[in-house]
Amino acid sequence: MQSHKINIVIVDDHPIVIEGLKIMLSDKPFFHISETFTHGSEVISFVKNNEVDILLLDISLPDISGIQLCEDIKKISPDTSVIMFSNRSERSIIMQCIQNGASGYLLKNVSLEELMDCFQGALSGNIVFCNETKNIISKPSPQELTSTPRLTKREKQILQFLAKGKTSNEIANELCLSPLTVDTHRKNLLNKFSAKNSAELVNIAIQQNMILE
Repeated sequence: MQSHKINIVIVDDHPIVIEGLKIMLSDKPFFHISETFTHGSEVISFVKNNEVDILLLDISLPDISGIQLCEDIKKISPDTSVIMFSNRSERSIIMQCIQNGASGYLLKNVSLEELMDCFQGALSGNIVFCNETKNIISKPSPQELTSTPRLTKREKQILQFLAKGKTSNEIANELCLSPLTVDTHRKNLLNKFSAKNSAELVNIAIQQNMILE
């Protein structure tokens, strides 16, 4: 039994998800939903000024990536257990969230029983996953089963800049190239890694230890 109520914050851009969680937790006397947000911009200020035990965080928010927001929250409130709550089931995304300080990763089809178990596990200092997430992270992704792409020296440079969040114009200025040339290299990188966008490209490269610390 908990000696005090556990303060929970929910961050999700779908009000129906928030309302569903409120209903699920309504008969759990030791869990209190202290605030909910549909945008990430207000969360940092709230966490700075309020005690938050568990923060359920969606990845896809209108104004900021939940993955980045997780890292920001952990910097200002290390004791808050940030549990990602998403429909995204890519192994690379799950692992990046954990790298950014998340205490767990749950898919939105999680059962109430699993949710409660994960809450308790996170509060005990464990990294928690629902059963479906455990199955996902136990299997290597297709990218991990393929050989590491061979990159040119220039592609390696551009990959490092992309990992730092640099734009094509910023990279062009750093390397004294035209933005068009940088975009061409970026497209080549996307093809070599079979990535849909730069974020996925960086995730795969991290998995393959191709991003320098």
